[in-house]
Amino acid sequence: MSAVAAGPAAAPPRAQRWWQMLYIQVLIGIAAGILVGALWPAGGASLKWLGDAFVNLVKMIIAPVIFLTLVTGIAGARELGSLGRVVFKALAYFLFFSSLALLIGLLVAHVIQPGAGMHIDPHTLSEAKVADIEKQAHETSVIGFVMAIIPTTLVSALTEGSILQVLFVAILCGIALSGLGERVRPLVDLLDQASQMVFRIVAILMRAAPVGAFGAMAFTIGKYGLAALLNLGGLVATFYLTAALFIFGVLGVVGWLAGFSIFKLVRYLKAELLLVLGASSSEAALPALIEKLEAAGCDKEVVGVVVPAGYSFNLDGTNIYMTLAALFIAQATGIHLSLGEQLILLGTAMLTSKGAAGVTGAGFATLAATLMVVPSIPVAGVALVLGVDRFMSECRSLTNFVGNAVATIVVARWEGRLDRDALRRALDGRTGDIPATA
Repeated sequence: MSAVAAGPAAAPPRAQRWWQMLYIQVLIGIAAGILVGALWPAGGASLKWLGDAFVNLVKMIIAPVIFLTLVTGIAGARELGSLGRVVFKALAYFLFFSSLALLIGLLVAHVIQPGAGMHIDPHTLSEAKVADIEKQAHETSVIGFVMAIIPTTLVSALTEGSILQVLFVAILCGIALSGLGERVRPLVDLLDQASQMVFRIVAILMRAAPVGAFGAMAFTIGKYGLAALLNLGGLVATFYLTAALFIFGVLGVVGWLAGFSIFKLVRYLKAELLLVLGASSSEAALPALIEKLEAAGCDKEVVGVVVPAGYSFNLDGTNIYMTLAALFIAQATGIHLSLGEQLILLGTAMLTSKGAAGVTGAGFATLAATLMVVPSIPVAGVALVLGVDRFMSECRSLTNFVGNAVATIVVARWEGRLDRDALRRALDGRTGDIPATA
């Protein structure tokens, strides 16, 4: 995208020194945050605002990025029928792999049984700890999800709406502009220029990523401590192992069938993945993901549809977490779930996980919402994973992020709108850092 070109066109690109690369700076920020949180817990916990400030800065620009990318992509499409095909194929992909992720989480919980032997009396669990989570869970329903897609006004979708609201309005505007043809070409060109400005803003904001990662990690370690991770290390380790197997096993096979290496894709996205790790939110890297996938040869319209939709419909990490954590709570409290109850758990989790975009804590709320439909498992049982949820939130976000990158490439390939040479160059011959640091 022209918005991320570095310097004048005539000037040759200069090789970056290692300390100038964003992913190195983010790594340093994460390491410094862990050190501060471990050695000075009170001070580390007080730095939460740095991570929150950075995530809020990025979230500020997400709506314009999605809106402008999708509107200009649809308006420039040769035929609207292609948009329908992209949406259908993306949703079919999301449904299959979301279901697979839920099933994998359930199977791993049965095999490893991380909660077995804890013998916790469910009546002793503190309801106070999960009062706010239960309130959020009550608000998570299918009807509420559908109604939340429709914004109050066209403008409110950009100012206070969710990703799905922005997606909904952008599709409407893109279709309208496409139908009006050449009469609105100046407006489409203006929106394209505006998108260049927005991506330049993204480039500016990304320079604060190391500071945001430092603050978020210092807070996590300072607030919960390394001991919190060790107390429930079996569950955390099981979740990370399952997520790794899903990424490099399941998604690795998908990538191989689609003609690319999952290992090379992860390397290509290493700066964004470190940003997600530091901020514990996949939303923090959403604008950069759109940028990187377009640079890797994915059609702009496909990227504009699949990536935002995937942030609500393709949450592989959240799905693994939900069934794994639900079975962990059942095992820890000595509750046996019948096959029928497990099927209900799977079906409910499929619905409640939708709309839990990559925001810290969203997976925790949807877990509570799921447990409310399976009365055998006490909702208060979420208190058992409360102490380590922050650590698992990072893994959820990382898995969701990689899953959406793979989904976009696959759908683009299905549509014949993937420049394979550009993808190969991006994954094999990439030099420098992410475009946002240029």
